[in-house]
Amino acid sequence: MRMTRRNVTLTTALRYKGQGPMLTFILHRIGGLGMAIFITVHILSSFLGGTMGIYLNSLYESWGFQIVIFFFVMFHIINGLRITIFDLWPSLLVHEREAIWLEWPVFLALYGFAVLVIVRAGLGS
Repeated sequence: MRMTRRNVTLTTALRYKGQGPMLTFILHRIGGLGMAIFITVHILSSFLGGTMGIYLNSLYESWGFQIVIFFFVMFHIINGLRITIFDLWPSLLVHEREAIWLEWPVFLALYGFAVLVIVRAGLGS
């Protein structure tokens, strides 16, 4: 069996003209990595306690951090749902680009609502 070797860097991938599918591919991977790092650091902060634990918890509670991590989580969920639907019904793969175009407004509407809730809660409204 011959192994195919791929040497694609992030900058090469961003220059790729694959448009929607490639952008969702990259964001899905970055989102998954971001969530894994967040969970790892969150668990470590629980064990650290003291000043470092308090600092990390205050970081998690900041608006900016919540907005960024929620972007990753929400995009990963919605894109994962699209991928799951295509795995369950492969005949729908002919409509992949249309599904990606549908994914973005759904994501932006839900994410916009989440940002509104985060900011309102942060302002104490």
